Amino acid sequence: MAAYLIRRLWQMVPTLFGVVLLVFLLFKGFGGDPAEILGGLNATAEQVDAIRQQLGLNEPWWVQFGLYLKQIATFDWGKSWATGEPVAELFSSRLPATLTVMVPILILETLLAIPFALGIAYLRGSLTDRMVLIVTTVALSISFLVYVIVGQYLFAFKLGWFPVQGWSDSLATNLLQYAPLPVLLAVAVSLAPQTRLYRSFFLDEIGQDYVRTARAKGLAEPQIMGRHVMRNAMIPILTNVAVGLPGIFVGSFLIEAFFSIPGLGREVLLAVNRSDYPVIQAFAIYIAFITMLVNLFTDLLYKWVDPRVVLK
Repeated sequence: MAAYLIRRLWQMVPTLFGVVLLVFLLFKGFGGDPAEILGGLNATAEQVDAIRQQLGLNEPWWVQFGLYLKQIATFDWGKSWATGEPVAELFSSRLPATLTVMVPILILETLLAIPFALGIAYLRGSLTDRMVLIVTTVALSISFLVYVIVGQYLFAFKLGWFPVQGWSDSLATNLLQYAPLPVLLAVAVSLAPQTRLYRSFFLDEIGQDYVRTARAKGLAEPQIMGRHVMRNAMIPILTNVAVGLPGIFVGSFLIEAFFSIPGLGREVLLAVNRSDYPVIQAFAIYIAFITMLVNLFTDLLYKWVDPRVVLK
């Protein structure tokens, strides 16, 4: 296990270097001139040259790349061009709001989708199974914007259960007052595809030989589903959950924008609209690093869920 972990961590180094190089070249070749963006439309040629000199843009590209690597190694991403706030502090101040919303979403959609899908797989071929498939198909066909508009109108304007927008410095207030509505809507949107996907995982396991053997031994169907089918289906389920784990640390652009949640997703959306290159570059490398760590963590979970898995 230790050797596998060390090897995987070492393999992350060239991968992350490739991401950093790609991000640098993309912004260098297609991002426009940062000095002109910072200077604005009314900046003179002398002012643009001064900004270019200050940012080191007059240096050869390999020198600029070296300075960029130094910033990453020292966690000094510079300052936001729009607000002047250090990018590292901007990320650390926006991350708590993102986690407050995204963690409950991932936990609820996983805890609800697995038993729902297991129950539907147990009732496979029945009228209930067909009705659930129809409902989930219809739910998949509806845009998330419709959920937001209807949810805000019904639960906020008509019933007055939750505020439409807002955020505070209190974690308890955010969890009990501002986060429930976006969490409820996000879970409602994600529950349909997750239920259908997990149902297919369970149905694949039901068709295996070990299930027929368990039935031949006289085991009850609920016992087969709960002890055997569910355990063997956890590998693809964990893979699917791992795909959504980076979203916990990234946030949702739509949710944070429509509900005015000061999280990372909304901040990155604002940075794109303002061409705030330091924030966008830092976010691209940040999400790549988080994704690699999540993939490593998921591989280790495979071994914990199923001891037969061999890590190589």
